[in-house]
Amino acid sequence: MLTIHTADQLLRGDGEPPLPSGAVLVDGRAIAAVGAYEELTAAHPTARVRRWPGVITPGLLNPHGQELLEQTYHPDPREDLGSEPLTGEALSALDMTEARWGASARRGVQRLLAQGTVAVTGPLRRPTVIDAVHRSGLRIQDGPTGAVLPALVPGADATFAIFAAPECVATVIKGRLLHRRR
Repeated sequence: MLTIHTADQLLRGDGEPPLPSGAVLVDGRAIAAVGAYEELTAAHPTARVRRWPGVITPGLLNPHGQELLEQTYHPDPREDLGSEPLTGEALSALDMTEARWGASARRGVQRLLAQGTVAVTGPLRRPTVIDAVHRSGLRIQDGPTGAVLPALVPGADATFAIFAAPECVATVIKGRLLHRRR
């Protein structure tokens, strides 16, 4: 199914100037076209349209993947541990099994998606954490923290985020809407 994501402005991430009323045409997991909203809807009148406030961008790379997902516990709301992530002595006091690490990583990934993150730097070492990250669609970027995410161009993965100050309103990874603030 074709989907057009449109916002007040589109930043392609390839050095081109911002495009007012820009849009991204998504076909499955890939970007099929990028351009003005009016042009894309005229060329694809049966495509589903998702209108967003703010700016569509390539998304964020979080350089602290290991610290946030393997050295931090994200409590389950049903636990009596509060809602903030735990580190240091508070983390050391917990009985951390691999299953608990995996569940924590899934909640941590949800927090990252809510911030517009589409990739994290590694290396990640815990298999349950790696599995949670892969299942979410987040990319694990090994290497320098200054790595650049792919631009929003035809043929690229349909991976991007939409921001309306001061928050992320949506995160799309490989064509899947994984976070939506409403």
